Amino acid sequence: MKTQLPLESMSRAEKLQAMEQLWEDLSRSESEIESPSWHADVLRQREENLRAGRDEFIPLETAKRMLRNQDE
Repeated sequence: MKTQLPLESMSRAEKLQAMEQLWEDLSRSESEIESPSWHADVLRQREENLRAGRDEFIPLETAKRMLRNQDE
């Protein structure tokens, strides 16, 4: 079944609302979705990098600002 939305005629708010509804529906059955094996590997590597001091957390607002500045 192919579902088509009238994306061309939808406002940004309507598109975001549709995305939120889809995410909410998918989240209800998260136990049915199995994480790929590589995901656990990536998480372990990131934890190791944090412990070894090769990575650090930054606040979300700082990360957003850094990403916005990359485009300039």
